[in-house]
Amino acid sequence: MMTTPEADSTAALIDGHAISGTGVPGPPARPEEPPPALPKVKSQNIHVSPAVLDAAQKDGDDLLKSLRTTAAGLTQTEAEDRARTTGPNEVAQEHRQGWPIRLLKIIRNPLVILLATLSAISFATGDARAATVMAVMVALSVALRFMQEARADAAAAKLKAMIHVTATVVRDGAAREMPLRDLVPGDIITLSAGDMIPGDVRVLSAKDLFVSQGSLTGESFPVEKFHDADAKAVTSPTEIKNTCFMGTSVESGTATAVVVTTGVRTYLGSMAGSLTEDRTPTSFDQGLNHFTWLMIKLMAVMVPLVFLINGFTKHDWRGAFFFAMAVAVGLTPEMLPMIVSVCLSKGALAMSRKKVIVKRLNAIQNFGGMDVLCTDKTGTLTEDRVVLQRHCNLAGRETEEVLLDGYLISYFQTGLKNLLDRAILDSPDFHQQALITKYKKLDELPFDFTRRMMSVLVETPEGKPILLTKGAPEEVFHQCSHFELDGKVSPMDPGLIVGLKEEYDRLSNDGFRVLAVATKEMPAKQACAKDDEGDLVLKGYVAFLDPPKNTAGPAIEALHKHGVAVKILTGDNQLISRKVCKDVGLASDPMLLGGDVEKMSDVELAEAAEKTTLFARLSPAHKQRVIRALRSKGHVVGFMGDGINDAPALRAADIGISVDTATDIAKESADLILLEKDLMVLEGGVVEGRKVFANILKYIRMGASSNFGNMFSVLGASAFLPFLPMAPIQVLTNNLLYDFSQVPIPIDAVDDEQVSRPRPWNIDEIKRFIFFIGPISSIFDYTTFFVMLWVFKCWDPSRAPLFQTGWFVESLMTQTLIIHVIRTNKIPFIQSRASWPLTVTTLSIMALGIWLPYSPLASSLGLMGLPRMYWPILLLTLLAYVGLTQVIKVWLLRKKWI
Repeated sequence: MMTTPEADSTAALIDGHAISGTGVPGPPARPEEPPPALPKVKSQNIHVSPAVLDAAQKDGDDLLKSLRTTAAGLTQTEAEDRARTTGPNEVAQEHRQGWPIRLLKIIRNPLVILLATLSAISFATGDARAATVMAVMVALSVALRFMQEARADAAAAKLKAMIHVTATVVRDGAAREMPLRDLVPGDIITLSAGDMIPGDVRVLSAKDLFVSQGSLTGESFPVEKFHDADAKAVTSPTEIKNTCFMGTSVESGTATAVVVTTGVRTYLGSMAGSLTEDRTPTSFDQGLNHFTWLMIKLMAVMVPLVFLINGFTKHDWRGAFFFAMAVAVGLTPEMLPMIVSVCLSKGALAMSRKKVIVKRLNAIQNFGGMDVLCTDKTGTLTEDRVVLQRHCNLAGRETEEVLLDGYLISYFQTGLKNLLDRAILDSPDFHQQALITKYKKLDELPFDFTRRMMSVLVETPEGKPILLTKGAPEEVFHQCSHFELDGKVSPMDPGLIVGLKEEYDRLSNDGFRVLAVATKEMPAKQACAKDDEGDLVLKGYVAFLDPPKNTAGPAIEALHKHGVAVKILTGDNQLISRKVCKDVGLASDPMLLGGDVEKMSDVELAEAAEKTTLFARLSPAHKQRVIRALRSKGHVVGFMGDGINDAPALRAADIGISVDTATDIAKESADLILLEKDLMVLEGGVVEGRKVFANILKYIRMGASSNFGNMFSVLGASAFLPFLPMAPIQVLTNNLLYDFSQVPIPIDAVDDEQVSRPRPWNIDEIKRFIFFIGPISSIFDYTTFFVMLWVFKCWDPSRAPLFQTGWFVESLMTQTLIIHVIRTNKIPFIQSRASWPLTVTTLSIMALGIWLPYSPLASSLGLMGLPRMYWPILLLTLLAYVGLTQVIKVWLLRKKWI
């Protein structure tokens, strides 16, 4: 959905200069009918108080009356009475969760609960070995997560740190310094340069008041605030011209204001509320829970059936119970919590070497699965500093003369040097510093908001006085009678003005902040007056921009190659944002503004967000909605930001990314912290995240398909055999050895194609893998049953140990070997080889499986020696199993089912 540029195009005035940023017509005259009500920002958590919106529309007297205050302020008694109702002026009053609550949340995992339950049952029934193994797995997994996430609840507490300052408050008719926490609605405050805004306040009077809203909007430049009633409907609260919000600060000027809301009722306070809520489960959390419940459901069907079938067919209910419990343990992927935690911890260590610090372990997989990265513009794509980008004549050609004139004005003016003055003085393009000393300042005309320009009178090295002027182009134009181009001075014919403004309009529409530069030769005198700012000669323009980083374009291209779409979510205006997108190679059409987002339903926003790359003029609430909309469409969404305004979006995303120079609240809300604010750093982290997920998926595929196949084997064998198909101790030993063979999975090698694209969690893909690959193991289990029953005559219950040994060895060998097929999409052992630790454990466990029937442990495990003929048959079984599994895997890959 597209919109026209903002109607309000009045030049933004920055500390003594009028800065044009849009170049579009000004707002139409206000209609006579009553103004429309200001809308409340749509968000479940973040909003501006209706009281603030109402206050913006009232004139001063009506506002003071509605707040039950006067220009002389409240009395101390009145303030204390109100404080008892409103509470302290603190943005976060929730208590931090203690370690028992955090530990309980980690333990409250279905698989952890299942393992703990089975461990307790195994211990109660005398199987201390199985109980100990499962208990150790649970303890290690929980401990790793607890240590990594111990600081996750610090976000709201960090917000409180900002209020340890004072404000100038009028109480009992006298101004005094008071702690911010003691302010109440109705307090009259005075503001000056450097002051923090102590609440959501309505301006009553202002003189050249500029407020830095970057912490809430991400804008590089301060915005001017006025005292007039603002009846214009806005879509973002920070666009209200007469209201200042808690968390912002005064850049310059002075003002008197009345406090409308405090504490948690402020716009910033609503953010704090959103940060203290539980995080929305990420795609990884949801996927792992879905898989766990899938295995629990299979077990809930399998274990009772095994128990009942063996109980009724063999009439040994005690033996059937122990066998069913052993099967339950065998079906449980008890290594999963441990494998996941070790994979994630290893990934965190690898990512730290790539300048990415992991705060929340589960974030690593989400990082790898991320297919959409939403990022703020300022400081991420740009350098987060204002620089002089252009110094050109009226035809757009760069000229040293315009730069020299602008430099002299910034150098000699005695007022507070603003961002633009500093940008000119710091320009690397200026190489005439030695010449400056030859100029002599004679007088100056300071900036004021009526003229919207400033001038200095200097004496040139030749001894000629010359007036140098810079200011808002539309104001400077009116004071010019001539213009200079290529050394030729021509009159400012009214018919030529449109043509002369073309370069200015082009720069403005490209997002530059533009100042016009003009000069005038003066008669021999030592002073100047405002009347002298006439009959000027227009020389050209100086244009400013927060430039894009050199690495932004290559980083975005690299992320695209890895399947990650980059979207810009910024509070800055659309012209600047469009220019930056163009410079870094991002599409800026279609574009959504905060007003568009505000009008859309969640469904409409979800559809539009997928097609849009640039979102501008967004409030924190809008950013949060866009993130949630993208997630609702199945995307794994990352968000990168560093301001207070970014904290809610950081929490809403699957993966919140901040930088070590960010505000405390942004860092505490993030899952990952970059040691460099550079998108290029993300590329290495994304690859590591995908390696982590690939190795976790190997174990899940292996364990789930094996367990699903074992379900058919155990059920069938229990139904037709006159004895247990495998003794409980053999089931547990087999499971323990198989688990040991999987320990090196976290450090296994990963094929390049497995990290080339995002790999979000897909439970349907896992189900297909289970349903097609799992039964293959059952096929060869049944061929082994046939061999043991018919070739080696094991129908007789007295030969049950031979049957059980034969299945024990075949089951262990096939399960251990097949990981090498499942771990890769290529041909195993030829096109892709496992890491040497995984290869060593595979060979060791297979060798142990061959040795056990002949070892001193055989009798205690119920095993016995196998006939010589068994081994060539087993070799054929292994080759056929590996071959058939490879064929089915390739077929599934070609159909793109896995």
